[in-house]
Amino acid sequence: CGIHAREWISTAFCQWFVKEALSTYGSDSEMTGLLNQMDVYVLPVFNIDGYDFTHKSAKGGGSNCILGRSTGSSSNPCSDTFCGYSPESEIEVKNVADFIRRNKSSIKAYLTIHSYSQLLLFPYSYTFELAEHHSELMTVAEGASKALRSLYGTQYTSGPGAATIYPAAGGSDDWAYDLGVKYSYTFELRDTGRYGFLLPESQIKPTCEETMLAVKYITSHVQKNLY
Repeated sequence: CGIHAREWISTAFCQWFVKEALSTYGSDSEMTGLLNQMDVYVLPVFNIDGYDFTHKSAKGGGSNCILGRSTGSSSNPCSDTFCGYSPESEIEVKNVADFIRRNKSSIKAYLTIHSYSQLLLFPYSYTFELAEHHSELMTVAEGASKALRSLYGTQYTSGPGAATIYPAAGGSDDWAYDLGVKYSYTFELRDTGRYGFLLPESQIKPTCEETMLAVKYITSHVQKNLY
């Protein structure tokens, strides 16, 4: 969470996930089963200096290196989509990428949380070519979106990134998938543009609650398909 500095709801959800994991373990069967069977690594604020900057700047801008693109858009250092000077040029990206590479044989899912647009995306974004596991990834995404919608009626669109929105190179879900992590998904949380990145406080809790249902749906499927 928090790869992109101005996507504040992303970091809020990851902190919510940790709170729910700790407070419902032992009473919620899904969460208990997940934590008993799998290790879950949560990175609440990936781009911590950028996150801090956006809270202190007047407009909440994100004009630093866009870490989600440092894994592989613009070469202009002043651009909001500056990809860095080379692949993995930023220490945050390098450290996370090294961790995933070291543990790729045991990592079964990779979820990256962003905002906004109400989308649940999966590979590929850098090409219109369908992923090898496209059918399964789509089925899981649609099921997760349905679970999310069941709470507040929030409508999500699911599909491969390139075909669902637009082609974009350097996404970490594409990178993780090509490394061998089959269940690689990108969430684009609320809303669809009325508030954009500046989601009002009143929508933080409902966004976290509904997103938790989608994440649980995905992890439940992963648990049943570990090998």
